[in-house]
Amino acid sequence: MRWIQRYRLSSFVRSALWLVPLLSMLLAVASTPLLRWLDEDFGWTLLGFGREGARALLAMLGASMLSLLVFMLSSLLIAVQIASANLTPRVIAVTFMRDRPVKLTIGIVVFTFMLSIGVLGRTEDSVLQLSTAVCIVASLASIALFLFLVDYALKALRPVSVVGRVAKEGFEVIEDVYPVLLGTQVDRRRTTFPPEPGPAARTILHAGHSAVLIAADFWWLSGAGLAAQGLVELVPRVGEFIAVGEPLFHLRGGAVALDDAALRKALAFGEERTLEQDPMFAFRILVDIAAKALSPAINDPTTAVLALDQIQRLLRWLGQRHLDTGALLDESGTLGVAFHTPDWEDYVILAVSEIRQYGRGSFQVMRRLRAMLESLSASLPPDRRPPLAVQLRMLARSVERDFPDAEDREGAAFADLQGIGHVA
Repeated sequence: MRWIQRYRLSSFVRSALWLVPLLSMLLAVASTPLLRWLDEDFGWTLLGFGREGARALLAMLGASMLSLLVFMLSSLLIAVQIASANLTPRVIAVTFMRDRPVKLTIGIVVFTFMLSIGVLGRTEDSVLQLSTAVCIVASLASIALFLFLVDYALKALRPVSVVGRVAKEGFEVIEDVYPVLLGTQVDRRRTTFPPEPGPAARTILHAGHSAVLIAADFWWLSGAGLAAQGLVELVPRVGEFIAVGEPLFHLRGGAVALDDAALRKALAFGEERTLEQDPMFAFRILVDIAAKALSPAINDPTTAVLALDQIQRLLRWLGQRHLDTGALLDESGTLGVAFHTPDWEDYVILAVSEIRQYGRGSFQVMRRLRAMLESLSASLPPDRRPPLAVQLRMLARSVERDFPDAEDREGAAFADLQGIGHVA
């Protein structure tokens, strides 16, 4: 199985909220005759239920679990809607859609409901004591997990939890996409994008549906280009939207003979960006959270400061790594595939510019931005400092323009890691 096929399968499994409940239903259907066989073979007595009492209990458990399932799903939908409205709609992709506790709780409730119905249908002439006891235990577990889920959701949807989770996934994708630290020898198979690769002999256009490029099997594309003794250039960057008819690949040399369908199968498209191969998307989510918090309708600069805390961590982690991963070479140094990647300035502009714009007039945001930029300038290598210096100058001009009083300007120009944590 190729990498892109494994990627699509793993993405489907991680994002499919209905998969675990479906498996739970199948498990309940398979467990019902097994429990009946155990009841009849071993002659369990256990709780000593009579036929009418067992049927009444199972009917009540089935109805209760169905009501609990409807209430739980409704509550989750409302919680996600509130979180997306107050933070950003993109938190849905990194919260409940992939949360194992949520899937497990829904799965247990669905299993209990289906098992109770199945055992009820088989409780006619004799009482299935073991099966009834298992239904009771599963119902208690469902209630306990529901209470856990309420507590979990309340904690997981706090702004500090959301930005922390986005940053955690951001660290993982940064380490995967940019594995080489500054100061270490760069792998010869990862080098900078050729400045002048030459004119393309053939261009493959995007076909099918307009979508976002969310992942690419670069190693396969490199192998295909090398085997054909040519160069495959991927035109869009991961995370970019590409419309039907726009250039997808530029082929040079022997790569012009490569099959269009085979090349397209090395790419994964989706309706929205994901974090798997797109480090900039982590910054995009955090900036969106900060921008939403700074909107006049919400006016919550403290949440913007929380987002800046994580942005600073990500920028420091990113600034310590080689970002020149725009091509793949084999052991002999032969280039097989080339692709476009964001540079350090792109990340700095994305991380700072919109928050500075929407945070105009906010003491907290201006002071926290200055603290972040000064801290990064002091801790990162010299070649990372020019874009930070540009942002510092723009921040200073914003303070001069947006704070007419001299005392306010002096206070807003002070670097403060808490926003307003101590006086200048």
